[in-house]
Amino acid sequence: MPIELSDDLPTELVPLAWLVGTWAGAGVLGYPTMERDLQVGQEIEFRHDGRPFLEYTCRTWELDDDGERIRPLQGETGYWRVGAPEGSGRALEVLLTHPSGVAEIYVGTVEGPRISLRTDVVARTATAEEHNAATRMYGLVEGDLLWVMEKAALGQAMAPHISARLKRLARA
Repeated sequence: MPIELSDDLPTELVPLAWLVGTWAGAGVLGYPTMERDLQVGQEIEFRHDGRPFLEYTCRTWELDDDGERIRPLQGETGYWRVGAPEGSGRALEVLLTHPSGVAEIYVGTVEGPRISLRTDVVARTATAEEHNAATRMYGLVEGDLLWVMEKAALGQAMAPHISARLKRLARA
């Protein structure tokens, strides 16, 4: 699928142009500390206002067996910034905050329609649960946004936490 660039997309953001828009779909959330994995729905939005970064929001909710929403689970908001060329791609910085009291700074690369990230900094409030590190990978596969996150938290080593397959609903 060809990428349509808006006239006001800054040059720095061209490597992320394929992300711009609203995506929604379903996935699985789990962790070694959980009794069972949960089926989840998710909506992610990447938007820009002409400045050299993408604004990002993500909302996740639990789904029942029929795919209906049961309850909200997690959310995050932040900014994605493209840096200098690195290898065959571009450096990427992602700043995320969570209502659970965690803030993360990810660093990584964007190479075509594939993004690899790892936490550089994790900060948390006094009331937040332990969260030490995370990795994320995003990719455009058959026109869908696939992504996966692993984390090290709550005394556990790095382990899968959430993955989803999202379809594009709209371009921003």
